[in-house]
Order: sequence, then structure tokens, then C-alpha cells
Amino acid sequence: MVSTLPQRGFWRRRLVDPLVAQLTQGVTPDRLAATLAVGTACSLFPFLGLTSLLNLVVGIRLRMNQPILQTLNQLLGPLHLLMILAYVRLGEWLWQASDDRFTIGDMIRTFRDETFLAFLERFGWAGIHALSAWIITTPLLIAAIYYTLRPVMRRLARLRRP
Repeated sequence: MVSTLPQRGFWRRRLVDPLVAQLTQGVTPDRLAATLAVGTACSLFPFLGLTSLLNLVVGIRLRMNQPILQTLNQLLGPLHLLMILAYVRLGEWLWQASDDRFTIGDMIRTFRDETFLAFLERFGWAGIHALSAWIITTPLLIAAIYYTLRPVMRRLARLRRP
């Protein structure tokens, strides 16, 4: 027998349904919007390998939903990689640093082939540039996401009420 139920799309199954389920389990719409906003900012931290830990620490400190934070972190992985270079370039502009432009390929080769000290010597300032740009843009990013998602989450919560 073939099911006549319509198939739910990938984003509906993986993102919308879990968010709506959280709304029915006592998570307020505003708290959910805040979790998504802060989780996005933490997931775009411009250093590889630290976003999960940052989401964990910030989520515990702010008492945010860890499954949502960590799922969001995984979903934003590809964007995170793109944003590292964007943060480096923005930081270079902020610091007015025009020397020693590099590519991601240069960075990977140096990390793979040289010592960690040589890597830091070559790319340490790039890390400072990226961190500076992230620190400056994070409050704006969190506010934009929070104030955009808050009415959406409230609307979803109203739809779920019996």
C-alpha cells in the first residue's frame, strides 16, 4: 500500500519541525530566537575547531538549548569557512593592514608543512584581524537575527496552540 501523505521537505524535517517542537516543550519564542541568534554568532567564530566549544560554554552560561546550538553549529559549517576569510579581510581593512595578503590554500599548506610556531608567525596577525572583525560585527549580527526571528517564532507558537 502506498502512503498518500505528502513528503515533508528536508528543511521542514531538519529545522522547522524541531523548532516548533521546542515551542511546545516550554521554550518561549523569544528564548528560541535568542538561542538561534547567539548560536549563529558563536558558530561563525573565525577559528576552526572552536565553534562547538564556544557554543557549549556560551549556551551553558546563558542557559540555552544545547541541541539547537550544536545543530545550528553543524548546519552553518560551510558558511563558517567562508566567513573566516571575510572576517580576515574586514579585520585587515579595520587595522589598515595591506601587506602579506594570503589565500586559504597558503594557510592550509603552511599548517600542514610547517611547525605550529611557523604557522603562528606567518598567520598570527590574520587571526587578530579576524577576531577583531568578529567582535565588532557580532552584536549587530545577534540583534539582526534576533529581531528578525522573534516575530516568526511568535507566529509559529500561536499556530501550535490548541
